Amino acid sequence: KETPCSTGQLKYYILNIKMYNNLNIDSNLTKHTNLPDLPACFQLSVLPWTPCIYLWLASPFYILYLKRNNRGYIMMSILNRIKTVLGLILWIVCWTDLFSSFHEMSQNQSKPPIYFITPLIVGMTMLLATFLIQYERLKGVQSSGVLFIFWTISVLCAIVPFRSKIVVLCFQNGVEDKLRFTTFYIYFGLTLIQLILSCFNEKPPLFSSVVTDPNACPEITAGFLSKMTFWWFTSMAIKGYKSPLENKDLWSLNKQDSSELVVPNLLNEWEVEKSKAQSPEEEKEEEEEEVLLSKRREVRQPSFLRALLRAFGPYFLIGSAFKLLQDLITFVNPQLLRLLIDFTKQPNAPLWWGYSLAFLMFGTSLLQTLILHQHFQYCFVTGMRLRSGIIGAIYRKALAITNEAKRSSTVGEVVNLMSVDAQRFMDLTTFLNMLWSAPLQIILALFFLWQNLGPSVLAGVALMVLLIPFNAFIAMKTRTYQVEQMKHKDDRIKLMNEILNGIKVLKLYAWEVSFKEKILQIRQKELTVLRKTAYLSALSTMAWTSAPFMVALTTFAVYVTVDEENVLDAEKAFVSLSLFNILRFPLNMLPQVISSIVQASVSLKRIQDFLSHDELNPESVDRRNNASEYAVSVVNGTFSWAKQDQATLDNINVMVPQGSLLAVVGHVGCGKTSLVSALLGEMEKQEGQISIRGSVAYVPQQAWIQNATLRDNILFGRPYVEQRYRCVLEACALTPDLEVLPGGDQTEIGEKGINLSGGQRQRVSLARALYSEADVYLLDDPLSAVDAHVAKHIFDKVIGPEGALKGKTRILVTHGISFLPQVDNILVMVDGRVSEMGSYQDLLKQNGAFAEFLRNYSLEDIIEDDEVTVSLVDEEEEEFPEDALSNHTDMVDNEPVVNEARRQFMRYTCIFNASRSASCFGFVTSAFTSTSHDDKFGSRQTMLLFFCDFMIYNVKFKVYWDYAKAVGPFLSLFICFLYGCQSAASIGANFWLSEWTNDAQHNRTQDQVSMRVGVYAALGISQGVLVMFSSFTLALGKIQAARKLHQTLLDNKFHTPQSFFDTTPIGRIINRFSKDIYVIDEVLPSTILMFLGTFFASLSTMIVIICSTPIFALVIGPLALIYFFVQRFYVATSRQLKRLESVSRSPIYSHFSETITGTSVIRAYGRNAAFVLMSDMKVDENQKSYYPGIVSNRWLGVRIELIGNCIVLFAALLAVIGKDKLSPGLVGLSVSYALQVTMSLNWMVRMTSDLESNIVAVERVKEYSETQTEAPWIVTDKQPPPDWPPKGNVEFADYSVRYREGLDLVLRNISLKVEGGEKIGIVGRTGAGKSSMTLCLFRLLEAADGEIVIDEVKISEIGLHDLRSKLTIIPQEPVLFSGTLRMNLDPFEKYSDEEVWKALELSHLKRFVSNQTSKLDLECSEGGENLRYKQEQLVCLARALLRKTRILVLDEATAAVDLETDDLIQSTIRTQFEDCTVFTIAHRLNTIMDYTRVLVLDKGQIAEFDTPTNLMAQKGIFYGMAKDAGLA
Repeated sequence: KETPCSTGQLKYYILNIKMYNNLNIDSNLTKHTNLPDLPACFQLSVLPWTPCIYLWLASPFYILYLKRNNRGYIMMSILNRIKTVLGLILWIVCWTDLFSSFHEMSQNQSKPPIYFITPLIVGMTMLLATFLIQYERLKGVQSSGVLFIFWTISVLCAIVPFRSKIVVLCFQNGVEDKLRFTTFYIYFGLTLIQLILSCFNEKPPLFSSVVTDPNACPEITAGFLSKMTFWWFTSMAIKGYKSPLENKDLWSLNKQDSSELVVPNLLNEWEVEKSKAQSPEEEKEEEEEEVLLSKRREVRQPSFLRALLRAFGPYFLIGSAFKLLQDLITFVNPQLLRLLIDFTKQPNAPLWWGYSLAFLMFGTSLLQTLILHQHFQYCFVTGMRLRSGIIGAIYRKALAITNEAKRSSTVGEVVNLMSVDAQRFMDLTTFLNMLWSAPLQIILALFFLWQNLGPSVLAGVALMVLLIPFNAFIAMKTRTYQVEQMKHKDDRIKLMNEILNGIKVLKLYAWEVSFKEKILQIRQKELTVLRKTAYLSALSTMAWTSAPFMVALTTFAVYVTVDEENVLDAEKAFVSLSLFNILRFPLNMLPQVISSIVQASVSLKRIQDFLSHDELNPESVDRRNNASEYAVSVVNGTFSWAKQDQATLDNINVMVPQGSLLAVVGHVGCGKTSLVSALLGEMEKQEGQISIRGSVAYVPQQAWIQNATLRDNILFGRPYVEQRYRCVLEACALTPDLEVLPGGDQTEIGEKGINLSGGQRQRVSLARALYSEADVYLLDDPLSAVDAHVAKHIFDKVIGPEGALKGKTRILVTHGISFLPQVDNILVMVDGRVSEMGSYQDLLKQNGAFAEFLRNYSLEDIIEDDEVTVSLVDEEEEEFPEDALSNHTDMVDNEPVVNEARRQFMRYTCIFNASRSASCFGFVTSAFTSTSHDDKFGSRQTMLLFFCDFMIYNVKFKVYWDYAKAVGPFLSLFICFLYGCQSAASIGANFWLSEWTNDAQHNRTQDQVSMRVGVYAALGISQGVLVMFSSFTLALGKIQAARKLHQTLLDNKFHTPQSFFDTTPIGRIINRFSKDIYVIDEVLPSTILMFLGTFFASLSTMIVIICSTPIFALVIGPLALIYFFVQRFYVATSRQLKRLESVSRSPIYSHFSETITGTSVIRAYGRNAAFVLMSDMKVDENQKSYYPGIVSNRWLGVRIELIGNCIVLFAALLAVIGKDKLSPGLVGLSVSYALQVTMSLNWMVRMTSDLESNIVAVERVKEYSETQTEAPWIVTDKQPPPDWPPKGNVEFADYSVRYREGLDLVLRNISLKVEGGEKIGIVGRTGAGKSSMTLCLFRLLEAADGEIVIDEVKISEIGLHDLRSKLTIIPQEPVLFSGTLRMNLDPFEKYSDEEVWKALELSHLKRFVSNQTSKLDLECSEGGENLRYKQEQLVCLARALLRKTRILVLDEATAAVDLETDDLIQSTIRTQFEDCTVFTIAHRLNTIMDYTRVLVLDKGQIAEFDTPTNLMAQKGIFYGMAKDAGLA
């Protein structure tokens, strides 16, 4: 019985009929038989010709490509010889056939022409293949894709005749044409061998990077198959699984991805663009009038986009070609599904149909997988190159832009161009192809759907289109909420940052509660916004999940109700469902792509503007070595900072003879620094000329220090010469400093020189100039930052007439009058002009501007010198203070902020030394010795602190349980239950659909239509509702968890003892509050949502397939095992690659911001190229870990999709085997489910990986929520009476204390009694334990032994707040918080306005505050930046006056406060705190000479304790100190 066969299956045969009309294809022979066969003519023509046509079409392009990309020459190997010989044998075999045909012709046996044509064509093709084998060897191709595909097609096409010849043999007993029979099998065998051989690789070409590079990327040498399946990555996956990956395990970057090729390529295209933009104007200049010209000038701007397209377009287009191929193949599977369902309907169709359909499905899926991942690979690599190119272009530009351009964009903005904007481009390349691919997919899907269901498709499509604005609306709303939330988050982090920076003050004043409330208020706002966002996303999840279902429902319902003839059978229903599933992706992606493009266009504009800025003119300073006696000359120079600004320097004429020392003096702001900048070519030259003979060294006013070792900072790229280096250190007075630094000259200096004092930085900067051995030295006030005696040393040893630089030309900007008599010439600047110039004596005689300058400055100098001698003599010899916790060090410096940072730095170094033995470090040292640049604090040791954060996590089950507890255990179970229900509803709906489609076979359609539609709708809608419910409950759970985790972390941090903050970098604590809390708020919940979604989707697929074909359960085991392994390998490796990538990313940006601040220095020394190279290396270092990261995703994708494709194969095969028992509806159901599974499997692995990376945040927050806490704030049964302490008696009884367990005692057995109202001065050398005494009173340090008793109350028994609120301290470093002045004085609002004003009046601030418009509500900015330092100190005094407790502690500031303020504070304390007990830690002894008693500490013990007069008489330690201070 014949069934009409569909057109698709007959296409080959039709073609055959057209070719040979005489050959009648009998469909009974080919199709409706259990032994099918193709006609002989077809086997002789079409089959052998197919591979030949392919090779002849491909080879011209391939040869052209090889001609252009020559990779070197490969030596002839055994493999190559065998391939060549086999190729020649194949040619001989084919032509044997040809000659035998000629022979038969001569024997008068006529043969059809095909017997001549086919062997001729095939023989020629074999020669071509042999030629290609050799040509590839000469061009260095190790494995050929073109030939691999050719051999594969040849073998596949030869399988049909291979089988049919054997079948014929069995029927005919014997062979007619023995020769052709033999040659065919020889031919088949040889092509098979060629195919196997082409899977192997040749050796790498001679002299290629593979040979030279010890760690080359295996991709270069990988074979064609290995490249298609990313097999070459497996070694990395295994390595990452076995042990944590380190930097040295990463492969080198491929040459064509490296900055040295990518950046110049992009810059060349950009230059072409710029020159194009300028050229049209020049041509037209004569013809057109000015007006038109200026219009043209505005219109034409160089387009950076064109440059990008020309640089990266061609490579990207290869990826686009793959995408096009993949889009077309996507639509093959639904057609095959139709044929499969059709096949199950025919009871007596031969089984081989079904098998071939199943394998075809598998084949197309496999092809689709390979092609898709090739496309992604091309896109991601393009993105990666784009980023390298953009970063490189911006970096090179930043080194050359003018000061005017610099003003228009801050450092932060430019760093953003690099990080954010370059990243946006990188992200865009991955979906850029969707711009054309999405519409194409939509059109194709609609075309096939229309064929299937006719016009009723439009109903479903209309619904899809309606969902787009709905989703867009949700996206817009979400974005506004996100902006709002970011604002709250920034506020919270800013406040948190201040709190952590001032935590010591909060503890001393017992103000924690008030600030905790403030944080929680902001957090509450944040969570409210978060809740709104969560509800919106629940809606959008519902829309996204139920969309495909709603679409199917409307389409099917319309289809069956429009016309009674329309019957919904399995074929129509399931083919349409699989098409709708294809449609869902492009529809969802389009809006995303468009918004992404909009963002990228903004970025493009910003980058283009930056790259179009003016550059400094390198010709503005004439550097030629012309033989004149003047080393530096400026003639009629007029300079400004920007082209349109008025001139900063006017009519400057300077001649500096060779080898002379010129001092430039003048008042602040008269243009001294501008003059130096003009000489460096940093300013816009409006007229005049400058020439400098020879090389230049430059010392800027603000020393610029790199984040590198001290030695590297001094060498600055010059070779190391021991002798010269030592002399430089000696001359710059750096030798004593090296003894103090933990690593000598190998100490890593933190960013901006954070671990050096101001004076040390300036000396390093000077040493760099001295070491460079230049011809001309420009020194911009290098002596102001160092102390007087050091300045003298440097002048004598370096700059002066007898210094190391004698004989060199030196231009010195200075304020130091004492050196002026020793210089050759003095140049006096007044308001940007040269007022006078001459020697010291000449200028004094003229009695002009110079003499006046001397009169002004000499007074100040005398005052400074006095102060300097008091406290500064030992600066160089000072060891690091042992009590590094206390806020002082006697290294005086006029920058308290830097001081603070420096102290923290020392603190870390001390801690490191204390805990070097801790076990954590043993591991870390081995793992991370190779990295040295990623930290904000220098010194390689401190690196370890940072890397402790990176303890390689293998996430424990406990962490998941912690999170579940935070969500609420019942809620967690309920969420999973809801997900289960929703999957059940979805499965139910689809089973119902398959029942419904089976009605068609039994002709009971019409009566039940409404019932079928109704139940289907009910099941589907209930699924949507359940989705929404589960999203809502998840949202509730996530808010609860976020609140709980943040709350516990915050509580713990406020209760943590001070020692924790002293040993933990603030950045690390802030990280917990910002990054980790953000992950818990937003990233983790969405990951969990996706994970649950994909998990249940995969699960329901398995359930459906097992229900329809139970035997499938056997296959699941092995597949699940493979899946599990791939997933473990991937998760382990990808997580570490991510970590390495993020570690290597920040050096790019920190190096960049460092460069921007030091451009003038870099340019002055001519180090541009070296810095560009450094930046490129950092970018390449980062891409080195980013690239395997991309590939790991491709590697995973191919493997997981292969598992998915196997599921498709088995589902189809089992359906074919059991087709008698299965209804077409069930076959459709199980196969269409299987077709979807790859997507969910793939995402499930990604989500598992993300979940593991993100859940770490919970662990990190947990870790810091469980640190040890200090004593309770209030002990209810031990609360002291409200008026305690009534007298203010303080007694130390045999008191000892240490900073932390395991450290030495800081105070030993201190015993003393102080009566109420006494004034006690505490003195002693640095590290004697002065500050420790005050910290003990406040119990910031807990006693190791002994007691402190205040008015009969043992302070160790009462609550901390009860104690601290009754004591007052005026700390050394004033700490202000951002907020109103009122809040800074009285955060709990305990006092009335009158009391506050009274305190302000007594602290001499009343006038200042009442002059402000906002009075007490004056806003203090972060760290009190809008107040002068003196006013901050007075605010602290006002705080003390408000509290007015019986006991006052003064931690006295030296360097910080001028004498006048100091007197104000002292007099206020004498009058206002007359009856209080006062402890003063004194540096200026004159302030305590009238105190009741003085306590002298030495090495933590009481050395002397008596009245000042008695102590002076004893001639002990105190007398010695007083003598040093000039008081005795």
